[in-house]
Amino acid sequence: MQDVVAWLKEHGNLKIIDTPLDVELEIPHVAYIEVKKEDSRPILFTQPINRAKGITYDMPVLMNIFANKALTQDIFGKHPDLVAEGIDELLKLKPPKAFIDKIKMIPKLFSLKNVFPKRLKGRGACQEVVIPKERVDLDALPILKTWEEDGGAFITMGQVYTQSLDGSMQNLGMYRLQQYDKNRLGMHWQIHKDASHFFDQYQRAGKKMPISVAIGGDPLYIWCGQAPMPHGMFEMLLYGFVRGENAQLVKSLTNEIYIPKDVDIVIEGFVDPELTEIEGPFGDHTGYYTLKEPFPVMEVETITMKKNPVFAATVVGKPPLEDKYMGWATERVFLPMLKPMAPDLIDYNMPENGVFHNLILAKMKTLYKGHAMQFMHAFWGVGQMSFVKHAIFVGEDAPKLESFEALTTHILNRLSPERVFITQGIVDHLDHSSSEQFVGGKLGIDATGSEVEASLACLLDDETLLERLQACDGSVVGLKQYFTHTKNPLCVVSVNKNASMKTLMKSVEGLSKHIRVFIIVDAQNNDIDEPYMLVWRVVNNIDASRDVLLKPFIMVDATNKNSLDGFEREWPGDTFCTKSVLDSLQERGIIEIDDAFIQKFGLLPFNQD
Repeated sequence: MQDVVAWLKEHGNLKIIDTPLDVELEIPHVAYIEVKKEDSRPILFTQPINRAKGITYDMPVLMNIFANKALTQDIFGKHPDLVAEGIDELLKLKPPKAFIDKIKMIPKLFSLKNVFPKRLKGRGACQEVVIPKERVDLDALPILKTWEEDGGAFITMGQVYTQSLDGSMQNLGMYRLQQYDKNRLGMHWQIHKDASHFFDQYQRAGKKMPISVAIGGDPLYIWCGQAPMPHGMFEMLLYGFVRGENAQLVKSLTNEIYIPKDVDIVIEGFVDPELTEIEGPFGDHTGYYTLKEPFPVMEVETITMKKNPVFAATVVGKPPLEDKYMGWATERVFLPMLKPMAPDLIDYNMPENGVFHNLILAKMKTLYKGHAMQFMHAFWGVGQMSFVKHAIFVGEDAPKLESFEALTTHILNRLSPERVFITQGIVDHLDHSSSEQFVGGKLGIDATGSEVEASLACLLDDETLLERLQACDGSVVGLKQYFTHTKNPLCVVSVNKNASMKTLMKSVEGLSKHIRVFIIVDAQNNDIDEPYMLVWRVVNNIDASRDVLLKPFIMVDATNKNSLDGFEREWPGDTFCTKSVLDSLQERGIIEIDDAFIQKFGLLPFNQD
């Protein structure tokens, strides 16, 4: 992959757009729409411009590198399950007892020499062009502004290389970076990340922290940047394991950090431990804006690059997105690393419309009562799994975890309030639904047992049940029932919210003969006929300790929270495309979508008052 663009032309059905398009909104909107298609492709924008600044860039923008499962597998060079098998073998390695065992182990041990990154002397291809500090201008890079309400332009696929204060540990993370001006970037590393922990060390010592941000190169570098490696392990070890060859690193020119020799662009600089600046808002991968918050500032010392660099970027927002396929690979590769803490785990799945950390489905071998609850505590107590908000466990007799309809039927036939476990714990930095930042409700469902005996006493059709509900509360405007063939049909209602939903929940208690699971969403910007996006909305919008009631039946308040609910934090808005941009792209033949596509994926606001 020395030439990623050439490789993608041959292997990835690369789409090339030669029409001049703006880095503000236009290019991100095109990529956002493309990756939602079933046959999505990577895209190369050969003529990026910035109309507001009057800039025509001399480097192309490459997006949707991980456009689909087949392409992601090709980037790995093998199915991610095969990588997982190799990791599983390593974890199970035992000291050889006999001479023949030692002989058999030699190939495995010999292959490990390729795992460790190799530090080279001299410069790499990424340092063919050097821009010194006095000539640094971030405006020379086609940095994208994705959403209209974003606080500015953001580097979205930056590989952020850092090291601990004593230099003993290295880290590669993928954090967004907001461009403030010609030589400063906002460093959005979240409080739980390794780079943030390194920053704490420099802050205590009163020293500036060196940072090198790489863009482009082998797409596997990008994937490694978001891989949830155990604390203290350098993510480039994973690169060597997957590729079967050492990552080739060269030293940055202005600090001691080593970066891959073949990336396209390197931004070197330092973070002053005493300096922060407001970063955001930013339309993030949750499909919501993350709000303004102070973060450290990176002052750029130099920029180096290849002679003909390509600027890699990704677009985030509502699912499905490129992270669907990156997350699929991560999920497969890291299964063996979960098993030591949960040895009877068979498989797991983190659906992209659950925004990964908001929902996990897990299949396990159940050996005793409470086993699933034990797994819940294990998941919520270790590493990045601790950010998972909702965990559903099924037994080994359950359908495949990717067979969502069959699996949902299986779960609903085993659901009862007694099998729902609600507790509290740590939540992701980006979570907006908890009443307190970083700490919120957790919900676990034990669907490993046999089917429940009780079923709905009297199933009503949607129209009749809607009439009954509207008689209870006039805020209800729509209703749709799902999985009515199961022991626990789902009743989804939309409301024009004008009071706390606790009032509605109280008023419908008398309908327990007709309702088993009751889910409330806002009528505004929700289509109750689109279950994919309903899952996205519900798991994003609830804090289980506040928004889930278990008596007399299961009720879930997935509406946007505000002062009516006693919610004191600011509730962020959805990421929406800009209609004038979509219209312009349609008129020029750059994109082709219809109203059904727009509503299905919530590209524009709808059902507005």
